[in-house]
Amino acid sequence: MDYTDIRKNFEKHGFSTQVFLTKEEAADYLKNELQHQTIGFGGSETLREIGLFEALLHNNAVVWHNKVPSRDVRRLANCANIYITSANAVTKSGEIVNIDATGNRVAMTAFGPGICYYVVGKNKITENMTDAIYRCRNVAAPQNAKRVNAKTPCAKKADRCYDCNSPDRICRIMITIDRVPKGMKCEVIFIDQELGF
Repeated sequence: MDYTDIRKNFEKHGFSTQVFLTKEEAADYLKNELQHQTIGFGGSETLREIGLFEALLHNNAVVWHNKVPSRDVRRLANCANIYITSANAVTKSGEIVNIDATGNRVAMTAFGPGICYYVVGKNKITENMTDAIYRCRNVAAPQNAKRVNAKTPCAKKADRCYDCNSPDRICRIMITIDRVPKGMKCEVIFIDQELGF
């Protein structure tokens, strides 16, 4: 995939960008970039597939509720000075869209750390905002619901959103980042592989 125009569009919106061919190259970049930091992780299958938690743990204090599931750990991750997550979808024109259940991840991407990194596989890139929202609701959310064993219609089939009212519903908050929030630095790390949901 040619990332030239995508990078230009994100950079016009205030994001720094990097492109790597493999998840190993991206992990090495972040290991070299981040030393002796406090790092919070948002829930992300992409980060798990890369092995990023383990890669960064050696020289940093890393907090991730996927490793120790609790509300307190989520709050602790939200105190970090660096936050790393993925995206449910990004547009070629330079926007990021995420769906969340508890709000910890979307809160940190909007108002929180000094620096936020998004690690994004090529399967998350969409043509436009309509496609991005569709992808969030009908691709990412059902697969994530199935992954966490949610008792929702979408988790049973992992095929589409049923717009349910289940107590286990994971698509409760949707956020679009059009431009880098004031007072933050954001970097999008594109990986030319399919990663996560």
